[in-house]
Order: sequence, then structure tokens, then C-alpha cells
Amino acid sequence: MAETDAALGYEQARDELIEVVRKLEAGGTSLEDSLALWERGEELAKVCRHWLEGARARLDSALAAREAAEGRTAADGEDRGE
Repeated sequence: MAETDAALGYEQARDELIEVVRKLEAGGTSLEDSLALWERGEELAKVCRHWLEGARARLDSALAAREAAEGRTAADGEDRGE
């Protein structure tokens, strides 16, 4: 992933990717231009994937922390004879 791509936010990368796909689907571009668009689309997809994987990791971490806290709460209640 290029440094400039790493600075893109998810929404920016997604929107640009949508535009790349629209241009490719519309056709009418030279082979060279189509290949350049495809390569750009691949880079943008990597940026999006990176953001989504990060979001997934954050969600998994938050869920694990919540489950651990709920487990401690239930265990605490059992220790007190509740």
C-alpha cells in the first residue's frame, strides 16, 4: 500500500473505488487506461480491507472485554453465594 493511500480514510478510499469501478464498467477507455484503473482499484481495495480488518479487530477486542467483564461479574456473584 502506498504511503498516500495509507493516509486515505475508509470513506475516501471506498468512494474513489466506486468511481474507478464505474469508469471500468462504462468502458470506452484504452487498454492502458483500463489497466491503470484496475491497478488503482486494487490499491483502493487494499486500503478498504485494511480499515475493515482494523475495525473487526477493535470489535472483537471490545466483545472479548465485555464477555470477560460479564464472566467476572457472574463469578463474583457466585463467590458471594448469590
